[in-house]
Amino acid sequence: MEAPKEAASNWGAMTWRAGRLEGREARRDREVAALLAARAFVEIRHVAGNVRRAPEDWSPEDDLERVRFLADLCHNLPGIARPPVWKPSRRGAPAGSIRQAMTKRPMGWTWHTTGPEGRAWMLRHIEQAGRSWTPPPPLPARRKGPSPMTLRQRAGVLLGRWPVRPPDGRQALPAEAHVLKALDADAICALYEEAGRLRLGLGTGGPWLRAHLDTDSVHYLVPDPANYYWPGTPSGRGGEIRWWQCTALLRMRDGEQVTGMLAVLPETFEALPSTLPRREQVRLVHRARAAERDTYLWGRDHKAECDPQTCGFVPETTGSPPPDD
Repeated sequence: MEAPKEAASNWGAMTWRAGRLEGREARRDREVAALLAARAFVEIRHVAGNVRRAPEDWSPEDDLERVRFLADLCHNLPGIARPPVWKPSRRGAPAGSIRQAMTKRPMGWTWHTTGPEGRAWMLRHIEQAGRSWTPPPPLPARRKGPSPMTLRQRAGVLLGRWPVRPPDGRQALPAEAHVLKALDADAICALYEEAGRLRLGLGTGGPWLRAHLDTDSVHYLVPDPANYYWPGTPSGRGGEIRWWQCTALLRMRDGEQVTGMLAVLPETFEALPSTLPRREQVRLVHRARAAERDTYLWGRDHKAECDPQTCGFVPETTGSPPPDD
């Protein structure tokens, strides 16, 4: 059935406007992604055919390794060629620097996370297809320190507007969750220990966290669940999530402020003291949401200089940096 001319015209106009807004390099990245995904499927089909042909020098191990290489290289390409509408995992949360770079150059992650062999494979097929394509620039490092607030966020601070909002169709968190708590290092570590003891599923700290927190600084905690951790979501254990996913804004021993994710029971969170003015709470929630580095990245960078004499932490016996929850 042919689409009405008016509808077709509107669709064409929307497509044209979207293309103009996206940028030439982003469109070329998507075209290249579609090309490379198709070439990878063709090569995988050819390699799989060796099972029937069984050439003299055939090695099933080599063929399996080749299929693995192609799948690992190209598994993200269909999503680049025809991307879904991006939505943040938390409603209203800002896009980080890497997400912004990927919007401008969607092939950035695939290009810079593969090795020389993968890049050579991509360039060879792009050249064979007669395409003109410039590889994307390096991805930005995750920003240290807070991002500047937008005018809208500043207005929200002045008005005391709470940034945490429910996903579409879900019930908002209760008023008791619309609070940011200021805690010392002992209180933060106790919450991490409780999450581990109750096996809530989020929050890995232990001796590593206690050794690397700035014990003289104030740390902050606020319920800010991702859409997939929103209370009432199936837990995967036959029930529903009844804890609050909280963001912890932590000051590490070198002074850097990073985030961590932690599951806290509502009754535990409500029992914590609340001492900060409302505007300061809202400002700190925006700061926590805009932070791009977490305890995992901080621990990875700190690992080379981590020493029992400096940190009081012995990796061989007490574990390693907490994972990126």
